[in-house]
Amino acid sequence: MSNTITRVKKYINHLDEVYRQASLTNDLESSPAVIQSGNNAGEILIPKIETDGLAPYDRDSGYVDGTDKLNWQTVTFDYDRGRAFSVDAMDDDETIGVSFGMLSAEFIRTQVVPEMDAYRFAKYASATGIGLKSENLTDGDKVCSAITTANNAFDEAEVNTENRYLFITPSLYNAVISLDTYKSKAMLEGFARVIRVPQNRFYTAIDLLDGKSEGEEKGGYRKSATGKKINFMIIEKSAVIQFTKHAVNKIITPEANQTADAWKFFYRVYGLTAVYANKVSGIYCSHTTT
Repeated sequence: MSNTITRVKKYINHLDEVYRQASLTNDLESSPAVIQSGNNAGEILIPKIETDGLAPYDRDSGYVDGTDKLNWQTVTFDYDRGRAFSVDAMDDDETIGVSFGMLSAEFIRTQVVPEMDAYRFAKYASATGIGLKSENLTDGDKVCSAITTANNAFDEAEVNTENRYLFITPSLYNAVISLDTYKSKAMLEGFARVIRVPQNRFYTAIDLLDGKSEGEEKGGYRKSATGKKINFMIIEKSAVIQFTKHAVNKIITPEANQTADAWKFFYRVYGLTAVYANKVSGIYCSHTTT
């Protein structure tokens, strides 16, 4: 029995790898080095640095004293979702491993990752103070013009140029590529990465379904009634706080399972998505008018 559990756990160790390969927002993950555990469960601490500006130097009295503050802001995790699955005990060791490996990979690829991406984009798009433009982009020239407007806003706000990520729908990306001009190519090459986002993950607001209520049994998410389709988003990485923990919390053997002769696997996603209040200029969202 211990060999079987070990085999299953090996598959569990690969779940993060599956997530990284499929996630469209993984590049925005915050470094654990700048995040500390909070005093209470469900909390983490994030650093916020403030300093005074320059002042005249006096040759007699020297420097004007300034103040610098490093405060740790307490924030709570805002995303806690999960599901449980069963694999019948009649499967042998190899089958249990393969069954769970296929089940978990498909579940993460088709359910977990799209929802997490959609949740993050919607959370960033709804943050107060970001660049926001309502517009219908019907051809490549209009897309290029809209992206240029966004980049100009970033430049005027002195947003870091090295870590700007462009998230854009495949249709609008292809519209830009079809122009096949030096200007359009240079514009796309100016980003740290250009990531194509399917429209079904790209809304300004979504509803998370509870998996229990009538009409919500399948769980997952859907576009909110107030949500708009996002055309593109530009995000400077340091503007967001994106910290994720995901783990299979429990593996219950058939012997310990009191309701069925089956292995029971529990998968949970636990994380935080937020925007630094003093870096909202590092996010720009273009969405449709309707």
